Formats: sequence, C-alpha cells, structure tokens
Amino acid sequence: MAPQHPQTSVGTLQQLIRTCPTIDNHAHNLLRKQHDVKHEDLLATITEASGQALVDTPSSLPFLRAVWQLNLLYELPETAEWSDILTKRKQAFAEDGRRIIQRCLSGTHTILVDDGLDNPADFYSYDALNAFTAAPCKRIVRIETVAADILKSLHQQDKLPTGIYAADEEASALAWVTFITSYEKAIVAVIDDDEVVGFKSVVCYRTGLDVAVGRDIDVTEAGLRAFRKNFLHSCVETGFRVEAKGMCDALVISTCKLLAASHSATGRAKSVQFHTGLGDNDISLFKSNPALLQPLIKEFPTVPIVLLHASYPYTRCAGYLATMYSNVYLDIGLVFPMVSRSGQESVIRQALEITPTSKILWSTDGHHYPEAYYLAAMQGRQALERVFTEMLESGDLTADQSMRFVKAILFENSNELYGLGFTLGDVIPSDPDKQKNESPVAGCKSCRLLLRSSSDHTGKAVSCNVDFKSGSPRTEVTLRNTKYVFVQWLDYVSTIRTRVIPIDVFNSMKGTGEYFSISYGNLGTLQDDSSTELCSPVGSLRVKPDLHTYRPLYNGGSLKGCASLLAGFVDDAGSLHPECPRSRLQEIAQRWRATYSIDFQVGFEIEFIICHTENGSTGTLFQPLDTNHAWSTFTDEQYCVGFPLMSQIVDALQDIGITPQAFHSEAGAGQYEIVLPPLPLVEAVDTLIQARQLLHQVVASNGLRATLHPLPFPGLGSAAHAHISLNSTTLSHNEIENVQKMFLAGLLKHLPALCGALMPNAASYGRVAADHWTSGLWVAWGEQNREVPIRKSGWNRWEIRCLDGLANMYIALSAVLGAGMLGVRHSLALEVRSCPSNPSLLNDSQLTELGVTTKLPININNALDLLESDSDLMDTMEWLGADAMLRRHIVSRRAEDKMLAEKNPGEKHTWLIQRY
Repeated sequence: MAPQHPQTSVGTLQQLIRTCPTIDNHAHNLLRKQHDVKHEDLLATITEASGQALVDTPSSLPFLRAVWQLNLLYELPETAEWSDILTKRKQAFAEDGRRIIQRCLSGTHTILVDDGLDNPADFYSYDALNAFTAAPCKRIVRIETVAADILKSLHQQDKLPTGIYAADEEASALAWVTFITSYEKAIVAVIDDDEVVGFKSVVCYRTGLDVAVGRDIDVTEAGLRAFRKNFLHSCVETGFRVEAKGMCDALVISTCKLLAASHSATGRAKSVQFHTGLGDNDISLFKSNPALLQPLIKEFPTVPIVLLHASYPYTRCAGYLATMYSNVYLDIGLVFPMVSRSGQESVIRQALEITPTSKILWSTDGHHYPEAYYLAAMQGRQALERVFTEMLESGDLTADQSMRFVKAILFENSNELYGLGFTLGDVIPSDPDKQKNESPVAGCKSCRLLLRSSSDHTGKAVSCNVDFKSGSPRTEVTLRNTKYVFVQWLDYVSTIRTRVIPIDVFNSMKGTGEYFSISYGNLGTLQDDSSTELCSPVGSLRVKPDLHTYRPLYNGGSLKGCASLLAGFVDDAGSLHPECPRSRLQEIAQRWRATYSIDFQVGFEIEFIICHTENGSTGTLFQPLDTNHAWSTFTDEQYCVGFPLMSQIVDALQDIGITPQAFHSEAGAGQYEIVLPPLPLVEAVDTLIQARQLLHQVVASNGLRATLHPLPFPGLGSAAHAHISLNSTTLSHNEIENVQKMFLAGLLKHLPALCGALMPNAASYGRVAADHWTSGLWVAWGEQNREVPIRKSGWNRWEIRCLDGLANMYIALSAVLGAGMLGVRHSLALEVRSCPSNPSLLNDSQLTELGVTTKLPININNALDLLESDSDLMDTMEWLGADAMLRRHIVSRRAEDKMLAEKNPGEKHTWLIQRY
C-alpha cells in the first residue's frame, strides 16, 4: 500500500479529532432553571473566580474567546457582547431549551457525572443527561457528600453529641465509630452498584492533598480527634460539611482500603478522582499540588487514582505521577475553557512530555449550564488538533500513531479505566475536507462509529442479577476470576455445609433461577452425619444462594480461584422455608421494623485460641501457641509468633472485604480477639461465618489450629460476645429508651431459657462461673459491668455475654429478638435494676433489692428443658413463624449431647476442638 500523502494524513487526523465521540470522564449535573441566568452565573462556565474577583473577568483571554464562541452557538454577530448572549440565551431556552442542550452535548457518547456538587433538588439527576448522549450516563460518587449525608442522618437520630455535648469523650468516640462504620457500609454498597463507576474526593478543597497515610490506629485516632475537637461543636451550623483534616483524611483512607479490598476480591477496583490544582479561592494553592498525594498513591497501588483538571498549574507534577505509578491517570479537563488558547495547548504539551497517552483522560468538567460542556468540547478539540497536527507535521508521530493516541485520550482510556464496555469502531472519515467550515464539535451520531456493548462473559467473569430486599432496585454482582463457587449454609449444630459448583454451571443456574436441592433429612443430621429423630428420608429443600454474600475464599492456601456464597432454604414454590434459620432471622428483623420501627445492628467479637497440634499416645494433643501472654499484651514472644499470624489473618479478612475494627490478645495463653464492625442482623451473622472460616483457613495453612471451644484449656474461656444496638430513623430518643426497657425486661425474664440457644453445648457451661469476667452466675444486667450476662455498653447498645462460638448465630439472635419482642408486646416492666458491682460479692438482701433472684442454668440439659418449657417464649416464636426452627434446634442439641456423652472426656474435648 502506498504511503498516505502528508496533507491527506493531516486532514484525516483533524477530521478524527473533530468528530471522534468522547467519554467525558468528569462532569456535573445541569440546573433545572436554565431560562433566566444572571451575568455572574454564566461566568462560572469560564472561571473559578467569585465575588469581587469576577469584576475583572471580562478582561481575560478565556472570557473574550468564550464570547466569540457563544456568539456562534446562539447565531449572533461577532460584535455581540455578553449581555446580548444572555438575552438571546433566555429567548432560546424559552423556545426550545432541549435543542440548545443537544447542540452543546453533541459528540458526547457518555458522561460520568459527579452528582455531589450542590443541592440535588436544584438539579436534574445524572441520568437525565441520557436524553442527550449516545449511551447512558453513569455516576461518580463524591465521598464527602456521602459522609455529610450520614452525619446529618445521625444527628436526626440523636446520635451525634453536638455543641457542648461534644465534650463527652465516650459519647464522641461511640458516635465516631457509628459514623465511620455507616460510611464504610455505604461505600461498600456503592462499590457494588453498577450505576456508579468511580468515586471523587474534594479533600483538596477541604484540607489539602497532603493526606496523612499511616497505621490504621493512627488514622482512626486522628479522625476521632478532629471529629471531637473540630467538627461536633459547629457541625449543625455548617450543614455537616466535613472539613476537619483528620476526618477528611480518614474518609479518603477508608475509601481506598475498601477499593483495595475490592480489587483483591474481584481483580478490579473502581477509581478515585481527586480535585487537584485549578479551583476557586477555597483551596490552598500550595496544598493542591498532586505531588502531595504520592504517599497515598504508593500505599494503595491497586486503587486507580485520577488527577483531575490537569492539576493546573502543576501539570508536569501530575504527568510525572501518571508516568511513574501504574495506578495514576491524568485528566485534562477544566483548563478548557478556563485557560487561554496558548495555555491549553501548553497543558497538553506538558502532559505529553513524559506521560504515556494511555494514561491521559478527557473531560469537560461541565456543570450547571450546557454552555460549559460546549465551550470545553470545542476548545479541547481545537487544542488537541493544534498539538497533534504539529507533532505529525514535525515527524514526532506518524499518522497512525497520532490517530491511535487521539482515540485513546478521547474515548478508549476512560472506557477501559471505568469498565464501561464499549468498543470504538472505525471513525476515520472518508472525506477529510467535508466539514472544514463546520463547528469543531460534530455529533457522534453522524460519524461512521460502531459502538456496541461488550457483554460477553467467560468462565472467569460471570454477571449475576440479584434482588436486594423487596422493593429495591436490581443490582448486578460480578464474580471475577472465579473457577468454583462454594455455596454454603450453617446447619443446626453450627457446621458449615458446602456444595461446590463450577462457575459455568453456577452461571447457568443463575440464568434459570434453578439452583440445587438437598434432602429435607439433612436438617436432622449431626456433625458426623448421625441422625436425630427429625431426620426424614422424605422431602427436599432447595438451596438458594444469596449473591450479596459473595466473597473470595482465602487465596493464600492451596485453593485458588474460589469464592463462597451463603445460602438459605426455600420450598418448591420458592417461598422461604420456615425451618431456615437465616430466613427466620431476616423475617424477625423485618417484623421489628414494621411493627416497632426498630432496626437492629450487631457487632460480634471473635474470641479464639491458636494451638499447636501434635500426635500423642492418646490422640491429638493441643497446646497454646504462645504462653508469655495476657489481655492486650504485646510481648516479645507475641511479636515473633502471635501477632505476625494475627496480622496475616486481618490482612486476609480485609482482602475479602471484611475490615475488623480492632484485634488484640485476650487473657488466656494463645488467645486472641477480633472485633467485627456492627452490621444489620443477617449481614452481621453472614460476615461472622465467613470471617471465622477464613480465620481457620489462615491458621491451618500455617500448620496450626484455631478453636472457638468455650473452654479448651482450664481457666481459658472463649466467648462470642454480640453487641446489639436498637436504632430508628423515626422514633425519638425517649421512644427508643422506652422500647429498650421493655426489650431488656423480656430478655432478662427469658434469659435462662435463651441459654439453650446461646450456649448450646455441654462445654459451654464451663464459662458459667463467678469472678471470671465471663457471664457470671446470675440473671442480671449492668452498665459497663462484665460480671453479668448482659452489659449496657452505650445508650442504645447491649452486649450479650452469655454467648459462645458453638451457637448457630441465626438461631441465637432470633431467640434474643423473640424474647425482646415478647417484652415489648406485653409492655413488661423492667424489674431488675442495673447491677453496680460483681453480683458474687453481694449478699442475698442486696441481690433481692436489685431484683437479681434467678441464676443461669448450670448445664445444657437444664437450659434446653427451660427453653422447651417456656410457653410464653414459644408462643411468641410461633407468632414470628420461628417456633418450628426453635423446636428443631432443641431436638438437634439434645441428640448432639447424647452423641458426645458416649465419648470419654478426652475424646469429646478433642472432637470439639477439631470441629470448632
């Protein structure tokens, strides 16, 4: 083929730049009121100046150029002035505003919309722009707006100690934990939302780009300090705007950590856009230099970071970062139209000095008014045309290279980074002279463009449409790099049962909605598959996985490319099965919400002991991992042995999207605790199950054994404390207090019976003892009292201490909520007073005065008898549709106890450690 004539090559390149459709990777919503704008309003399309500084804007080069180009848009003479444009604009929007918007957005394939800029009521939603683009627009979520919305909601729920109450350090600390937990939960939800393709931070405006990267505890403490000292005192007056440095940094760090975890889980992470450089007078110009982000960039190498606005005037710094770090990208928006023509061309040249063209992204930063899109697109294309034409004519680039780079900048780089799934076909025009006299912005629909959705899936990327709770939108969950899906459920004796399905088969099941069945009799078997009296060979259950529970299995062992999903049971008609513990807990939670406007959250503590294993003459022997060890110590032995392993566990948890709030050594040798975040009931139990499974797998991969046994060694008890909070978006503080009192009254009245579900094994009752900081001996409660079974740890938070790791937590929490609901339904009075000291140190008279008159059961048979004979509790569970579940639990645990009683004490002890 003969080489293309240089002039033809230039013409072809120029026509490509003028007509290539764009993916606008950063812009904002349009205002609803467009027909009547003021002089200074429209100036916002060409300058970041405000107030008195706008007086001088008409003498700037960007202003003069914009006047000329807006005259073209509104078909005014060249001599028309700004006031003439405003008059013609008002007339045009009154006649047909859609036509103006369509022309301004012509050539735009899709827009990624940061919709956190202003009051949503004043703006069209992000998807309203779909009417003017070739493909649907997507969202960019501004993290500071998410935070402000959560803080406002917490204030409305009376959960923020604002004003003078900020001096209460405990209340402030609790509020901070509640906030950051809610924030991280919101971010995780957004990560799973297909309408959202990335995040945005304006930390540059608030406190600067020098985000403090450090240990989790340092970031948390800095956030708490800023929250208490700089935010709570005046947050109501400032509209809950987050602008305290420690808080701002914590938001950025938390978001990046969750995105890094998403990358570990799926092989891909959504990006974070950072405002850098050019901005209004709110910013510190010094702290808007993207070089300040270098520590953050290095800390999170798997999180894509987009430096917005060409970082003007720090474009070279941004280009350096995009060159040296694989996760950094340089956006070149906003300088069009806010910088002069020569300045824009200089920005592009500086960006290209060392930055790979595969790392440069196109945007307009269009906002409020469609003219902002129009001017940015026109001027941006003109600048690209000038720079790339010069490089082609000078021989720096060939025609093919020039056109390939232009396509990458305008379309393909954003398409790839944000996972949009489009394909850019042949857009080279056949007649390069055809549109020489047309506007540089040409509609993409007139181009020879082939765009199609890339929706093919392989065995390593399966899309699964799943339903959230009733009435919520459908969301697509993608299982990436997965070969096998481990569908799992927790049986009645707390054994994780599993069915492994190849990903192609699972995808087929997902497509038809037909999963697999198990025998109904499987509900009546024990850990060794021996049968209980309820084991029937007749009937079946359909196992329905919940795709929201998708997490990778631990990838550090011998199994690779596997994921787990937790499941529930449905009948042949697809209805939730009455003996499915997971479904029962979900329905009880929904009943609380519908009947009493209460939403529960629960945070679990995982206490466990890590053991060496060795074969002895009498069987497997277990010894604690480290012995120079006490509560919250950090000895040299722990430094070398225990804490490296604990760090490995917590790292692995974060890799699958579970971020513990803390971990520390417990009182016993080899004993540690991991604190999980508070979550809605079913989600909390799901997370607990998957966290424990991973914990066991990490420890086993190191040739050790982790056990949840309630008393694996004399005097070393392990619990599974559950911190339950009662929350409401509609009830007042006093109304929640009243519900809590009745809830607690029901809980205390039926606590001896509840122990049959909370401590379901004979081994559990070794912890029922005085002076051991376990659950104590008495049915009692107390504020910050760790010698009672129920501790009040916050104004709306209760710690259930008579609970251990052998319980099926779906069943245990269902029973707790049932007893609490019984108290509320019958308006039970709270007759037991808060116990101010260790009950074992009080005499009978003192105990009676407190209303403490009943002891906890002393063994599993006693507890199961009490549970079975508690007719009031059983009636309430029947009303909740959970009585069949609870009765099956009683039968299963009696059979388990009988089976274990046939073993000698040593065999029984080893048997439990090997399984729990």
